[in-house]
Amino acid sequence: MSYAAAIDQLNAMAPELYSHPGQPRRKFSLDEVRTLLAALGNPHQRFRSVLIAGTNGKGSTAATLASILTVSGARVGLYTSPHLERINERIRIGNSEIADDVFARLYFRVHEAAHQLVLQGRLPQHPSFFEILTALAFLCFAEEKVDLAVLEIGMGGRLDATNVVDPLLSIITDISLDHTEWLGSTIAAIAREKAGILRPGGTLIRLPQCTEADEVFSEIAKQLCVRTINASAFMPSQIEQANQDKEPGAPCLGAPGPSHLGTREYITPIDSQIENTSAPYTVKALGASVQVASPLTGGHQRRNIALAITAAVELASSHSFPVTPASIEQGIRQTRWPGRLEHIKQGRIESDGILWILDVAHNPAGAWAVRSGLSNVPGGRKAQTLVFSCLRDKPLTEMAQILFPLFERVILTPIHSARAASMEDLVAAAQHTETQFLVAESVADALQLASKHAGGCPILVCGSVYLVGEARSLLLAERVGRIA
Repeated sequence: MSYAAAIDQLNAMAPELYSHPGQPRRKFSLDEVRTLLAALGNPHQRFRSVLIAGTNGKGSTAATLASILTVSGARVGLYTSPHLERINERIRIGNSEIADDVFARLYFRVHEAAHQLVLQGRLPQHPSFFEILTALAFLCFAEEKVDLAVLEIGMGGRLDATNVVDPLLSIITDISLDHTEWLGSTIAAIAREKAGILRPGGTLIRLPQCTEADEVFSEIAKQLCVRTINASAFMPSQIEQANQDKEPGAPCLGAPGPSHLGTREYITPIDSQIENTSAPYTVKALGASVQVASPLTGGHQRRNIALAITAAVELASSHSFPVTPASIEQGIRQTRWPGRLEHIKQGRIESDGILWILDVAHNPAGAWAVRSGLSNVPGGRKAQTLVFSCLRDKPLTEMAQILFPLFERVILTPIHSARAASMEDLVAAAQHTETQFLVAESVADALQLASKHAGGCPILVCGSVYLVGEARSLLLAERVGRIA
């Protein structure tokens, strides 16, 4: 069967979290995931792993850690979600995405195993989109004999399909309100779900954050005899100083070599230049000074980088991974994680060119991070136009209040998702903030409108992964430059 057929089948399963009217909401069970994996030979038991949970920063932390370990000479698998442009982005070995033919072969192997289990009555339902992909990733990592798989939790932690592994380390990034209909309506409830990735006698890496989350993590770590490592030693300054620098009203951070799998390298294209507007800083790691100069911009990335450094040091100290100060430094510098305050230049910026800033911020905490990051736009030029859309289950009104008043105009656009917010809701949010807005017929139309109104100023595109993914594809193909 072909790659195209595999993608078509997966896309048909995509709206797994949101049932249609009159249909019961899907229930998830790790027992069902284990049944599927057992039928596939338990691939998740054939490699070591690190699990990363949290609301924001999981992907950046995972990408940075995987880059450090890859530079160190380890064979590293990286599993992340969601993707920006191609589903293959979610599964990587080193710097390479899984190849289409390998993806298709493994997909149909997983699909057939699942089908037989349902026919035999051993599974009550066909596995979900994410469960199928997770099993596929685990098969890939087992076949490739990775030294370590860095696994980003998809949602929550306790019942996430990735949580069947026995991780060497568990990392928890910053917690905020998101997916409340699934994880709970309070920070404490969400933190408890995230803490489901902890194991008795295991190791937790985290940073101090909101009191409600800290209390939950401390309580559960004590119950499970988990050793907790505070990553604060690898921050450039105290958390208190970071909070002094934050925007008024923003949430507090807390208290005191390519594989043969694929031919497509996961690198930033030539016409997409990521500017390092965050000043480098130095930390001590493994007995030496390490300069931290990450291409991931924004002050919030310092926390994600600190978690990744802590994990790398722990893997070297306790699990004999060949990490060195030099590989930490180089790995951070070579991290590639598109769509996070990413800068894409078109033409000559000093004359008639455009600087596009793309970020997948899709919840209030992410919106605050973007708002803060805009202060680092090169040359001090203020973005005046925002291209925005989001999913209907996101707190649209709150995100609009955080972002819309910063801009002279907001361009609202539909996105290709069954979960997309309606244009009526987007318009109502803009009207509530009394911000001037335009309505586009498509993402391509929105980018064209934005380029016409840019006036030499940067343009921000954010609000949804679906929006950023499509916009990024168009921008890198220079289609907007040709039609504007």
